[in-house]
Amino acid sequence: MKNEVPKQEEGSEMDVFEKVSFKDEAKAKAFYPVVRGRLLEVYNWDKWCGFPSATFILTDPFGKEIRRQVMEGDYFKINIPGPGTTKGDGFDWVLVEWIREEQSPTEQVIAIRVRPAPNPLHPDTETAHFFKDKATSTFKVYRKGMEVHAEVHGRNEIPNSESAVLVNNVRNVLVGWMAKIGFSYPQWKSLVTGLLDIKKQGI
Repeated sequence: MKNEVPKQEEGSEMDVFEKVSFKDEAKAKAFYPVVRGRLLEVYNWDKWCGFPSATFILTDPFGKEIRRQVMEGDYFKINIPGPGTTKGDGFDWVLVEWIREEQSPTEQVIAIRVRPAPNPLHPDTETAHFFKDKATSTFKVYRKGMEVHAEVHGRNEIPNSESAVLVNNVRNVLVGWMAKIGFSYPQWKSLVTGLLDIKKQGI
């Protein structure tokens, strides 16, 4: 799979990696679909993180909360600690741009890319997220040989400071600055570690 992570052009970037290794390929092949399922059940991500953090709510394209595997065109409604924006009704919203999956005899991979987006429950088109809509987050799990990997890649992360509401601008700059200096890293590191937890076979 090529070009699943956009080119870094401006703002900040972030990369988080984790992997587990097995003694034989059969065990890695058996574990990969478990990890794949965890990735696609976005509404359970906060449980895999293992400590108080952001809560991820999956919605359909109309903003209705759902509990199924994520699909292209869905939204993540994210509740991060602290106040949210008025445009997002207290939440940060991202749109699922695409989901790509490939398989070969030696490798299996699935990736999800999301981008800051307007609140689908409101008619205006202003981005309801602390980053501008140039930012992306790519979530990827894959098996290669006897290893299963989980990764998160953030690109072009620029605080959304051009809202029509001043209090939203202040909040977005603050949250964006905290993410830039590394406050979001533990969140994503705990997620990829949780997705690869061999001991837990369910929630």
